[in-house]
Amino acid sequence: MISDIIILIMEWIGTISFAVSGSLVAIRCSLDLFGVATVGCITAVGGGVIRDVLLGNTPPKIFFNPLIFCVAVVTSVLVFIITDIHRRNFKKLSESIDVINIFFDALGLAAFSITGVEIACRSSYENNALLAITLGVITGVGGGILRDVLVNEKPYVLTKHIYAVVSIVGCCFYYLVGFRAGLEVFATFFVIIFTVLIRILAAKLHWRLPKIDLNEEQ
Repeated sequence: MISDIIILIMEWIGTISFAVSGSLVAIRCSLDLFGVATVGCITAVGGGVIRDVLLGNTPPKIFFNPLIFCVAVVTSVLVFIITDIHRRNFKKLSESIDVINIFFDALGLAAFSITGVEIACRSSYENNALLAITLGVITGVGGGILRDVLVNEKPYVLTKHIYAVVSIVGCCFYYLVGFRAGLEVFATFFVIIFTVLIRILAAKLHWRLPKIDLNEEQ
């Protein structure tokens, strides 16, 4: 079944991508090895855990698939070791590292958004578009929100670079084109390319949703 393959591939891509992204954020916040591994893992699996709880799938699926958990841990530790080896160049390469972080974060966002919609539809909610799309977005952004809370930062999803909006558009497209129209492979590639491209452009061109700054003088 094509959706089984898509879910498996997206889970692996999302897990590795978010583990890298979460680890880099944790390293910037000067967390130790355990802290980096913890934040990396939570970023990688947090959205899926929230989704499973909302679907009533408890204990969450991650606890029955230790391989995914181990991949998140190993990825986080590897990022820590590589950064430690190149720590002198870390600040010099800050801009390049930001681009890498954005790329992996966007890749994880796309992969988990797709996974969330697929799992919701396969859980007998295929006719509930609002629920399927909402769970897709939660799967995509949930881990990042937990990451930011752990490192004591304002959740990225609520403040910068139209983050959640990209996930919402991607989930809507995948639900309508991938699931309803049956073009899963096309929809998967489109959502990944769209999400990564828009996230990078948003970061580079400083695209943001309107907000009110009460400290700004009229």
